Amino acid sequence: MRQEPGTISVFLVDDHEIVRRGIRDLLEAEGDIRVIGEAGQVAGTAEQIVACAPDVAVLDGRLPDGSGIDICRDMLSQSPDIAALFLSSYDDDDALFAAIMAGARGYVLKHIRGDELVSAVRRAARGESLIDPRLTSRVLSRIRNEHKSDAQENSLTDQERRILECIGAGMTNRQIAAKLFLAEKTVKNYVSSLMSKLGVDNRTQAALYLARGRERSR
Repeated sequence: MRQEPGTISVFLVDDHEIVRRGIRDLLEAEGDIRVIGEAGQVAGTAEQIVACAPDVAVLDGRLPDGSGIDICRDMLSQSPDIAALFLSSYDDDDALFAAIMAGARGYVLKHIRGDELVSAVRRAARGESLIDPRLTSRVLSRIRNEHKSDAQENSLTDQERRILECIGAGMTNRQIAAKLFLAEKTVKNYVSSLMSKLGVDNRTQAALYLARGRERSR
């Protein structure tokens, strides 16, 4: 379903029909952009996009039955050349970070001007990576923090990792000592060392750190 040479094909995903209609009219008024498909939910949409094979998929972040992140991830796993461009009402860090990590080419907010959206679609179609400038510093900061967390965890010894897992399971030092055949004082020293390496102040924070690491690895 590709268009003639020089024309950019777009698939729109937004749960509000009037929003889709407005975006369609805006894009197609340019003459070189053609909307070739639309959807308003998560279910079945990734498959529809892959079948249409657009140059750009414009995705809403939040839909009635799930997240545009799921569409993005499933779509790109099948057709990695499609440019995913998120057009969202939400500028929270988690949504932005999830979109970028799912492989989105860009993330812009719905209050941008019409000419900016047209430019974003064209840039995405050319293979450029773009993020709303107001959000760039935040996503870069988040990525740096993730890398810092990875480095901190990589600094743990195998024994410290085992003890961290025990802390995450809610075990006391005495229980950890019995499980790992160590002296309780030795366990206490290990706990102090791993908390220092992770930059946390107590066992609860250590457990939360472990939980965040598991979430990142999914």
